[in-house]
Amino acid sequence: MLITVQVLLLNNINLGGYLNPAVYILFILLLPTDINKSLLLILSFITGYSIDIFTNTPGLNAAATVMMAFVMPAMRNTFFKNIDFSPGEEPNLKKVGLGSFARYTLVLVFIHHFTLFFLEAFSFSLFFFTLVRIMLGTLLSTLIILIIMLLFSPRKT
Repeated sequence: MLITVQVLLLNNINLGGYLNPAVYILFILLLPTDINKSLLLILSFITGYSIDIFTNTPGLNAAATVMMAFVMPAMRNTFFKNIDFSPGEEPNLKKVGLGSFARYTLVLVFIHHFTLFFLEAFSFSLFFFTLVRIMLGTLLSTLIILIIMLLFSPRKT
């Protein structure tokens, strides 16, 4: 569903002519914490490649999502080291809290965007322009992902 929303709606939103939110990566962020690392990378590749097919960006999103998934287990250990997850449980706002989830999301979205935009530019001649794109894209995507999580997460009782 996130891929459909990304392709049909969000890819048509261009702020400033070059910035559009990437919320399809929420699928990867919410995969269970005990997922097999190989399966994590395969699902990330399929997710990114699905976006590549619709946006005619050969492998850019696939590379960015795989890079994000590659570092994701280390980020989970960093941000959620004191939290015990049940088998098959994903990180969510109720379990980890808004602050921890926001930091986790911000770092992983930054890694995704850094990989995506520098592969897209494939040059250091526009280094600062690309860096601004990464920062603004990261903030926008993280904000929208957090809004989605707040809207669709079960309430604490």
